[in-house]
Amino acid sequence: ARSGSTPTATSTLRSPSPAARRKMGIGRDKEHKRRATGGKRISIRKKRKYNMGRPAAMTKIGEKRVHTVRCRGGNLKYRAMRLDTGNFSWGSEVHTSRARVLDVVYNASNNELVRTKTLVKGAIILIDASPYKTWYQNHYGVEIGKKKNAKAKAPADADEAKKSHHVLRKIKNRQATRTLDQRLDDQFAGGRLLACITSRPGQTGRVDGYVLEGKELEFYQKQLQHKKKKH
Repeated sequence: ARSGSTPTATSTLRSPSPAARRKMGIGRDKEHKRRATGGKRISIRKKRKYNMGRPAAMTKIGEKRVHTVRCRGGNLKYRAMRLDTGNFSWGSEVHTSRARVLDVVYNASNNELVRTKTLVKGAIILIDASPYKTWYQNHYGVEIGKKKNAKAKAPADADEAKKSHHVLRKIKNRQATRTLDQRLDDQFAGGRLLACITSRPGQTGRVDGYVLEGKELEFYQKQLQHKKKKH
């Protein structure tokens, strides 16, 4: 606009400064970071779409809700907002069941993710033990997870009568090599199992993992006990 004349609408609009442009959007580039020596790195280009990032999913426990995200190259990601069930593998028994996710109890990276009950890869969670308990009883013919003070039930002769001799022989052979960790048996009595998430809920829209056993189970139980003592 000339001096003395009123400024037009177009003349008052200003494009954002280079500093403001750099702040916009989430980037996954390293150009804005300092070098390992502490020296500043001079950016030789603006942001690029291939360096683009997105907000974290922060998946919570609840009725299943998954968003589809269209990504570079036309690929799709499945962003889980809420999940309440997943497939968890019982490694020593080579058996996988679909189980309900009950709670998030431990996360090595961040306690805030435990407080907010956020489902992420590597989180230690509690799952419902009943699908595994039912399978074990059908597979081995043995009831597990009995409480110490519970009264012993009378043997179900009617159920045994229904099974054929072939099935009974099969169950007997399975029982010959059957072993069950005492720590797992105690968990079955409580109706909850500790499990670890191995999938990425924010990328795949699923929460899958495995049941903790052996040394790993012992380690995380100690960590949880230590955490309880602190509080």
